[in-house]
Amino acid sequence: MSSANLVESAKKAAAYRAVDEHLDPSFRFVGIGSGSTVVYVVDAIAAKGPAFYANMVFLPTGSQSKALIRNAGLTLCSLPDRPSGPDGLPVALDVAFDGADEVDAELNLIKGGGGCLLQEKGVAVRAKKFVVVADYRKISDRLCTKWTSGIPIEVDPFFALDVLVDLKELGSIEPKIRLGLPAKAGECVTDNGNWIIDAPFKPLKLKSDPAGDGWEVSQLGAAIKQLPGVVETGLFWGINGIEAANLTGRRAAPQKPVAAYFGMENGEVEVKTAQ
Repeated sequence: MSSANLVESAKKAAAYRAVDEHLDPSFRFVGIGSGSTVVYVVDAIAAKGPAFYANMVFLPTGSQSKALIRNAGLTLCSLPDRPSGPDGLPVALDVAFDGADEVDAELNLIKGGGGCLLQEKGVAVRAKKFVVVADYRKISDRLCTKWTSGIPIEVDPFFALDVLVDLKELGSIEPKIRLGLPAKAGECVTDNGNWIIDAPFKPLKLKSDPAGDGWEVSQLGAAIKQLPGVVETGLFWGINGIEAANLTGRRAAPQKPVAAYFGMENGEVEVKTAQ
């Protein structure tokens, strides 16, 4: 099997197992992310047949996933159009499936390599369970080790040049505004009309690492979010949906997955779950 076919086979295996283990027929609201692996997630859902998903509505993270949902004959609903629950608040999604560009040992993520960034996080944090589906190339001990293109950061174009300066002061190595080439001349424009900056950093530490030089994931994520002009960051860190459900007080917005499914080179699927 060629390397390209091996990767696609790995993505498919991970997607089908993740759907089998996390999509209950009683669910009503399901988030669908973006990227090449999510194609197989939608295939796995469609393969279960109309009787299984008849009462489900599917919420996309961008134009690509919107087309996938529509082409599969699934019921489409945008995140802001979902109904309110008995408490008068918009209902939580039962589960959301999405890919990732890099996943570390604590299930922190880098996402946004495909340009769907703000909406990916918007869907993930409104889900009771966020499940990542990827192939073996995305497994990493530390973020910014394998994914060296940089942390994707969605910015208001008005602030973009100043955000580049701010990111360098945080230690980013040659941050750059992403271009739309070869499909489009000029800057890459998101579904929300913003630009994306790709900001490389040295490998990020885990919470379990000893104190010392370098950024820990949550510290860097918080620092980037505070920069004027930053709309959202492609770092996913903090708590997961299970942890959020156990909190009392304010409504939490979980970013980390409860599980990550990786299709491996040998045809098996490796599952990493929240500790």
